[in-house]
Amino acid sequence: MSSNHAQAISTAVDYVKAPLLYKGKVRELYDLGEHYLIVVTDRISAFDYVLDPAVPEKGNVLNQLSAFWFEQTAQFQPNHVVHTDVDKLADVVTEPELLRNRIMVTRKANRIDMECVVRGYITGGGWRQYEQTSTINGIELPAGLRKNERLPEPIFTPAAKNDVGHDEDISFARMQELVGEELAQQLKEHSIKLYEFGRAFCADRGIILVDCKFEFGLTEDGVILIDEIFTPDSARFWAQDNYALDIEIDSMDKEPVRTYLAGSDWDKNSKPAPLPEAVVAETTRRYVDIYHRLIGE
Repeated sequence: MSSNHAQAISTAVDYVKAPLLYKGKVRELYDLGEHYLIVVTDRISAFDYVLDPAVPEKGNVLNQLSAFWFEQTAQFQPNHVVHTDVDKLADVVTEPELLRNRIMVTRKANRIDMECVVRGYITGGGWRQYEQTSTINGIELPAGLRKNERLPEPIFTPAAKNDVGHDEDISFARMQELVGEELAQQLKEHSIKLYEFGRAFCADRGIILVDCKFEFGLTEDGVILIDEIFTPDSARFWAQDNYALDIEIDSMDKEPVRTYLAGSDWDKNSKPAPLPEAVVAETTRRYVDIYHRLIGE
């Protein structure tokens, strides 16, 4: 992990000479004509608010982890990556050292408006559903499961994407109605295969891949994986050393931010006050830690 990027980048608009098409909570999408340019900033969000200040190194970690995983899975899952070399963008990027390690040039694809979620363990929102209905997204599960228990098989629990507000958990049958039976089945199979690959890889490094989400797009060649893959923003990681049933397990991501906000007097109806320096520093440490544990550089 390079250490020459301690400066947090909250936006790249001043450093990119290309039209800005979309500004998400973390990523910015620029139009290069034939391709897109994705810049991963250090912005951090929680409870649907983008927070201040940005978290140093976060964007580098997210982008480099995604690039690593896209390469690892390319043999069985085509993806959108063209390259991640900022030096090939001399006519577009005015401050290459600031954006090094946080850019990805990608193929253009028509996004399929589905979050393809795979759960290997019963926790979080899935656990809350199970407690009330014994199901997750309409999938009947065995009685008597305990919080954080590993499921007999990974389950596919899609969500319909909403650009504003929360994505909507839906059943697989509803997904089939929305995108078609054949495409829905294809996305389910792709997602579970990716999850099983990631889970085995992480297990060899002392990490549990609890659940994750994927996004896919359509090109003339068919379905490709887009956005990000197996990052702390799109997957839940637990250290195997911390695994236990019936408790809240500290996940290896922006948990310090969520914990701080939950314990503060923030009213949840307006943007929170800036995060304390110690919370930002601990969040940076966690992102860098999961990077080193997974990639080992």
